[in-house]
Amino acid sequence: MSKGYSCVGLFNPKTPENVGSVMRAAGCYGVNSVFYTGTRYDLAKQFCTDTKNVHRDIPLIGVEDLKAVLPLGCVPVAVELSDDAKPLPDYKHPERAFYIFGPEDGSLKKDITNFCRETIYVPTKGCMNLAAAVNVILYDRLAKGDNFSHH
Repeated sequence: MSKGYSCVGLFNPKTPENVGSVMRAAGCYGVNSVFYTGTRYDLAKQFCTDTKNVHRDIPLIGVEDLKAVLPLGCVPVAVELSDDAKPLPDYKHPERAFYIFGPEDGSLKKDITNFCRETIYVPTKGCMNLAAAVNVILYDRLAKGDNFSHH
């Protein structure tokens, strides 16, 4: 049995606090790497919320385009509230997944959602912040059984 492979992509994140909290979630749930685009926040400030210094164990990599860094064999999954998105409770996570999250103050661009093979959302009454959404998606992956069988 395999634990699978997961990585996170952050499209133009806004705040260092949220990126730090995403890194902490990545450490809690065994994420292999975190990629981000944009330059809206100061990287140095991010580590105030990464209290476990996860960035020393999990790479945080700035890239021009999330579509250019898809790890081999990973299914790109957009996390976005849209008409064609599947609700998280009904979702079966792929063994190898690249979860892509939009910015705190906007949506994923059409080229990214088109690139993603699947789109999922977390049913809530209000909006969750970026770090909360990452935690919920990764916890759901773990809770549904991270022992993927090999084909």
